[in-house]
Amino acid sequence: MSENVTDINSVQTNEAPVIEFKGVSKRYTNGTHALEDVNIRINKGEFVFVVGSSGAGKSTFMKLIMREEKANTGTIKVNGFNLTKMRRKQIPMLRRTMGIVFQDFRLIPKMTVFDNVAFAMHVVGAPSRRIRKEVTNALAAVGLGDKARSMPNELSGGEQQRVGIARALVNNPALIIADEPTGNVDPNMSYDIVSMLASINKMGTTVLMVTHDHQLVREFKQRVIMLDSGKIVADNTAGGEEE
Repeated sequence: MSENVTDINSVQTNEAPVIEFKGVSKRYTNGTHALEDVNIRINKGEFVFVVGSSGAGKSTFMKLIMREEKANTGTIKVNGFNLTKMRRKQIPMLRRTMGIVFQDFRLIPKMTVFDNVAFAMHVVGAPSRRIRKEVTNALAAVGLGDKARSMPNELSGGEQQRVGIARALVNNPALIIADEPTGNVDPNMSYDIVSMLASINKMGTTVLMVTHDHQLVREFKQRVIMLDSGKIVADNTAGGEEE
């Protein structure tokens, strides 16, 4: 990272952050200290890469945001929810405010492309007319308008990931979390996948993307949070990286 690193947490804004960690630590029962005293603020409309070696704490960071895990100490707020005080029955409400793009796509093999995307809307009880409209729009946005009736096994890996992005986008979430979304696609498609996420971001959606692909990080020049041994060791707004 550049030595001239801006401390994002010192930036003053009147708008509540999309994600805020204050003094967050996470220790597992096996003794692993996954995160140590993490303080971070991610504001509406930011695109943030999260990088770090295996075991740095990236997965735990994401699981805490999705409330798959609970912090041992500190406070976490996401999309207006206080996750520290959240009851289990409130977790589905939190997750409706975010879209998630997985490395392994996680499409339902016996459903068409259309139905895979529509499933995310059925879960929240959207009416049929709205589902038809929003799914059609989401598939068009990722360039798959002509694949609505295809089955997942008829698509390339890159196309399957685009279905995953459409599914994450369809409920118009405030936040999209992309967990290694380019891990199972070729380099050319990797660039296209991040370009799609960047386009979604330009429309106002906050995007948080975990990646090992440092070339993509350098090319897209967004904010970069680097984790190492459970601590934030760099936070750069310019998108530069340490060599």
